Amino acid sequence: MATILVTGGTGRLGRALVDRLLDDGHDVRSLSRRPHTGVGRTGLTAYAVDLRDGTGLAAAVAGVDAIVHCATAPAGGDEEAAGRLIAAARAAGVPHLVYISIVGVDRIPFGYYRTKLAVERAVEASGLGWTVLRTTQFHDLVLRIVKAGARLPVLPVPSGVRVQPVDVRDVAARLAELAAGEPAGRVADLGGPEAFEVRELVHRTLRAGGRRRLVVPLRLPGAAFGALSRGENLALDQPAGRFGYGDFLAARGGRAANG
Repeated sequence: MATILVTGGTGRLGRALVDRLLDDGHDVRSLSRRPHTGVGRTGLTAYAVDLRDGTGLAAAVAGVDAIVHCATAPAGGDEEAAGRLIAAARAAGVPHLVYISIVGVDRIPFGYYRTKLAVERAVEASGLGWTVLRTTQFHDLVLRIVKAGARLPVLPVPSGVRVQPVDVRDVAARLAELAAGEPAGRVADLGGPEAFEVRELVHRTLRAGGRRRLVVPLRLPGAAFGALSRGENLALDQPAGRFGYGDFLAARGGRAANG
């Protein structure tokens, strides 16, 4: 079995990946900005490292067989953090760096997507053995967006846009498989088992939470929404996850769209 470092190990995806790797018998190092709480599983070591300054990073990467880079900060700083991680991995002779990205980062002109693409390119040019997996949006993200919109009595949604949400358990399983294998470059994208119109997803989420809102479709201008309308965010012809959005909502029960 391998020793694998997971950055962002206390995030939603990071936690799922750490658990999956431990279940598979690996030794896991979980890295996050703040000290971990509740760490107690055999084979798990926690590191409190802020990739914004890199203090303690050398010790965290020393002797690992692979790094899975899940840490991200939509507010900014991902390129600098990745640069520090790559430099530390090179210095330590880490043979494999796995990066989780998003379907459409090279085709949809969102600022955050441009950053993710820049990190992809840094990973590819790092001189390390590397693997990049792009996935569609997580179920949790869809739910958070709907919950935020449901605070108002009228909920506007983009018309003509489909999404293909994927479960973090499916993403964690794929990342665990990739991390335990040889560097594979850019692998096939991973999407959820179904694609939905945004309006349908919103209605499903509201019903699951027992809430009613007036849902108003809007045709939005701009290059980004043009790309979304063309389906550049989808992975319809790629391997699909096992857990659908309905499974996700059912598992949450009454918490959907409510808490």
